[in-house]
Amino acid sequence: MSAVVLYLKLFWTFFKIGLFGFGGGYGMLSLIQNEVVENHQWISNSEFTDIVAVSQMTPGPIGINSATYVGFKAVENAGMTRTDAVFGSLLASFSVMLPSFILMLLISAFFMHYKNHKSVQTVLKWLRPVVVGMLAAAVLLLLNEENLGAFSADNLQLYVSIGLFALAFVATYYWKVGPIKVILLAGLFGGLFYSIL
Repeated sequence: MSAVVLYLKLFWTFFKIGLFGFGGGYGMLSLIQNEVVENHQWISNSEFTDIVAVSQMTPGPIGINSATYVGFKAVENAGMTRTDAVFGSLLASFSVMLPSFILMLLISAFFMHYKNHKSVQTVLKWLRPVVVGMLAAAVLLLLNEENLGAFSADNLQLYVSIGLFALAFVATYYWKVGPIKVILLAGLFGGLFYSIL
């Protein structure tokens, strides 16, 4: 595949993801995984899981961070140079942001004037369940062997993953610990635990 064809596919793929990625970055994850792992096979499922983990740890929206990393890996995995891969990451990031930029310009011009209109309120009511569904799909997507561990061979990783999940849930939901502290503490605990093993 030539570089131009790959770049065009990257642009169109991430433009579609940006256009239909309701629910923010986490809502985009299932779309990104379906497109880049299943449809185009630019990266493996294991690479996608690593990309999601890195995207969560780096500043910025997870959807854009994922697009940046996927654009880089897709071009690099196609056998092109690192310079080409950097351009691929920039192109994927731009493509995923472009629909939101265009739509926000259009919506901001009309929303303030029509926000209380019955039709607008109806559309917003219809979109709320879609957003919940997209976020649920992202959660289910991340419940895989790469994140939790296998049920058969090494159950220790599975138990540690479930324990970290439970502690993170309790810390954020009941104790109101901020997400940054939870990420840092989970990373510290996981790193210490696996370095001991």
